[in-house]
Amino acid sequence: MSESALIVVDVQNDFCPGGALAVAGGDEVVPGINALMEDFDTVVLTQDWHPAGHGSFASTHGADPFTFIEMPYGPQVLWPDHCVQGSVGAAFHEGLRTEGDLIIRKGCNPAIDSYSAFFENDRTTPTGLDGYLRTRGVGNLTIAGLATDFCVNYSAVDAAKLGFNVTVRTDLCRAIDMDGSLAAALAGMKAAGVTLV
Repeated sequence: MSESALIVVDVQNDFCPGGALAVAGGDEVVPGINALMEDFDTVVLTQDWHPAGHGSFASTHGADPFTFIEMPYGPQVLWPDHCVQGSVGAAFHEGLRTEGDLIIRKGCNPAIDSYSAFFENDRTTPTGLDGYLRTRGVGNLTIAGLATDFCVNYSAVDAAKLGFNVTVRTDLCRAIDMDGSLAAALAGMKAAGVTLV
């Protein structure tokens, strides 16, 4: 399995400046990702796609954003409402090329958040991306997008655990960096065998 694929993670309006969960410089990755698409036969885009009242939303619990609660699958950050299905915030950044081969929508289950392109946060419910890539003969993945320390990190580590050769283009990612989450994510990706370039 030697085919290569590009995974473009969550380059959506709510994660770009002005969005509900804006990542500093989130829109800066768009031109580089668009150019990188030329180098890959297979391009997959992921899209955070939450129903209103999602269990990861602080408003659902009457809590402050960026606090934690315990969910059946473990601790969960409570986020500002973001990427609600069908909203402008959930749409891809207008400058992003979207003519990829597949769009994976994640976070659709109101009871489970989903950072990774491969699994929901219970770590067991698959998105179907693994099977899709294997049937396409893909063994090498390059990942770019938002945010480095959450959805990119979880996607890269899961991909490495599933046996893919994984490279993260850190220049084409941006981080939230909450209480040292970026440094921890970079260390964790390296430990999982992910190549950071």
